[in-house]
Amino acid sequence: MAFHLSRRTLLRSLPLLGLGGRALAFGEGARFVPGVAQHAGRWDGRLSGLRRLAWELQRRTSVEVVPEARALELTNPRLFDHPFLYFGGDGEFPPLSAPEVESLRRYLTFGGFVLADANDGSGGRGFDASFRRELARVLPGSPLEPVPSTHVLFKTFFLLDSAPGRVFLHPQLQMLNLGNRAAVVYSQNDLAGAWERDESGAYAYEVSPGGEPQRELAVRVGINICMYALCLDYKDDAVHLPLILKKRR
Repeated sequence: MAFHLSRRTLLRSLPLLGLGGRALAFGEGARFVPGVAQHAGRWDGRLSGLRRLAWELQRRTSVEVVPEARALELTNPRLFDHPFLYFGGDGEFPPLSAPEVESLRRYLTFGGFVLADANDGSGGRGFDASFRRELARVLPGSPLEPVPSTHVLFKTFFLLDSAPGRVFLHPQLQMLNLGNRAAVVYSQNDLAGAWERDESGAYAYEVSPGGEPQRELAVRVGINICMYALCLDYKDDAVHLPLILKKRR
């Protein structure tokens, strides 16, 4: 995981360069903690799902995690401690403030990764309309585009050919590229809704139309996305293919 740590080191060094707030010590920071973006809309409906994803990531991979979801205001200097930031919501949300836009731009430009997730499964309205509007402010001239089936995102840990969530209304993930990396990956299928559990520990929502097999696929998509956020494209190399195929068997 040396590359994982170097990316985190880069993000956390930004305060020293005058690009964030104060520098922080490592300690717990060496482990993966899902960051969750706070905005002025309904941002907190999937915190249990993020905790569950962290638990699954630890159970199925060698990544060390803190199984919680850490809420962060977009202007919080601790944003730069987290190489993975979940930006979800249910319905429209108000425009981000100018400092929030600038902080998120810095985060993405200097190596951060955002998983955006439309909890309402919207297209052209609701969360979808608001998120596209704000992303255009954060990174103007960098449009979202479909994630091709050949992208490394679909083979970072599991070999996948689709990305369903709680629903499967939109067949493709979308991404925003900065250079050769996907800085933002966007699902309109409510990925975290498939991971979400209620207070009793039972899954909070049914998944449609594929039932429990679809839920398992959604978990695998989440793990692949986390691995991409930590490792980028190191598995985009034919030398790894036999190992991946062996794991799949």
